[in-house]
Amino acid sequence: MKAIFNKVLITIFCIIGLGMITTECSAQKNLKWKQLFNGKDLTDWQIKIRHHKLNENFGNTFQVNDGNIQVRYDQYTNFDEQFGHLFYKEPFSSYLIGVEYRFVGDQVKGGPGWAYRNSGIMVHGQDPAAMTVDQDFPNSIEVQLLGGNGKDERSTANLCTPGTQFVKDGKIIKQHCINSNSKTYHGDQWTRVEVLVLKDSLIVHYVNGEEVMRYTKPQLDPKKGSEQGELLKSGSISLQSESHPVDFRKVEIIDLEKYADKPKKLEKVIAKLMAQKRVALQ
Repeated sequence: MKAIFNKVLITIFCIIGLGMITTECSAQKNLKWKQLFNGKDLTDWQIKIRHHKLNENFGNTFQVNDGNIQVRYDQYTNFDEQFGHLFYKEPFSSYLIGVEYRFVGDQVKGGPGWAYRNSGIMVHGQDPAAMTVDQDFPNSIEVQLLGGNGKDERSTANLCTPGTQFVKDGKIIKQHCINSNSKTYHGDQWTRVEVLVLKDSLIVHYVNGEEVMRYTKPQLDPKKGSEQGELLKSGSISLQSESHPVDFRKVEIIDLEKYADKPKKLEKVIAKLMAQKRVALQ
């Protein structure tokens, strides 16, 4: 009788164990990229360009051609600091976003020198509806995208902080921009940047599958003399227009929100995701 009882227990544990494995495998199989850009038009995106109202696409700055989101300035006579951002329709909190981009052509007349081959992915950003007409950048964490000039070193997936700050190596960093340790990408080559965002705890930048920067506790600039600002747990995602033509052929995301409060499972999911080195094909 005891032997039979033990066999029953073993069977039950095996079924439970198999169920857990199956559930975990099923969850990991569901880690599919959601395409935020449909390859055809700007459905699900909003436009905010400085000095212009929300969704006024001044000069047809943001357009879709040849299956790419294209940032163009053909209808500009002068840039006049009309910085623009293309916002996805909904905010995210914990996720991995992948963007493939390339710089093309020449910078528009009047573009600032620092904006040569310069764009960005803004994460944990402000709602575009809350931006003032003359606001240049949304309060956000900017993953700065830079292209090389053909001779000098110039890293990409850097970090800039319009209206924000962060913690690195245990210290609050108020410096506006810091460089990653990525290599330089010259010419018109496609480059893939991925950003792992985990609420207000951690942000990691990757370039062509290599980690190039990490930091913690993204937050708004502090008020009333405080050292720390309000922690950013979620926000908008946007792509920049900063005076140099740029193409985006892929904008995709894996939403990790359902794992956010399950640290062990989240760790396994992230390990699985980052075990694959994703490189932009030319």
